[in-house]
Amino acid sequence: MVLNLKQKYVIASEKIWNENIHRSLNKNVDCEFILLSNRHDLNIDNLRTINPKIIFFPHWSYLIPEEIYAEFECVVFHMTDLPYGRGGSPLQNLIINGFSDTKITAIRVVKELDAGPVYMKKDLNLSGSANEIFNRLAVLIEKMIEIIILKPCQPRPQTGEPTFFKRRTPDQSNLRSASCGKVIFDMVRMLDADGYPHAYVEIDNFRIEFTNAEDKDGNISSKASFIKINKKG
Repeated sequence: MVLNLKQKYVIASEKIWNENIHRSLNKNVDCEFILLSNRHDLNIDNLRTINPKIIFFPHWSYLIPEEIYAEFECVVFHMTDLPYGRGGSPLQNLIINGFSDTKITAIRVVKELDAGPVYMKKDLNLSGSANEIFNRLAVLIEKMIEIIILKPCQPRPQTGEPTFFKRRTPDQSNLRSASCGKVIFDMVRMLDADGYPHAYVEIDNFRIEFTNAEDKDGNISSKASFIKINKKG
């Protein structure tokens, strides 16, 4: 019987743009990387069986149980220059507030949301659609994971006064709230990714959802999908 003596690490993410991270790391780093893409697999019994050295969360929309981060080192990646922008929907909140660049911050998971000590920060450009941004982000996170594993460092406490983002609701995707063409363009592109409520308007019994936005000298073009809805009342 051949024993697998490689150090194990877990990559926890349900997002399709993170699916290749564990395969690429398994190819390039002499360790074993295990992808958990179902939130129900992230439980203490399963993790104790795997016994990872670190659990990495490239994009995770759920609270991480305390029993997990108390027993295992957990690293989450947040798309702001922490402590600025703790909280939900960081990409959408950044774009709607006029940011064209941000930092991706790797932090240790603690009880307070997005308040853990910082391993490192890397620059991230916010141009393009949400899907394009998340794909760039996945490549960057892969490099950060490799650095954390191969060049271990002690994370340092966050410095500065924290500010907070609120998680956006689906109703905020309604384009009727847009004040100008640039806002329409930004709303469409920032929601153009798998799992996000696309920008939309409703006309009679149809919801028109918009993706693939382009801005040509202030003229916005986009793909539109007409979805029939049944309104009550």
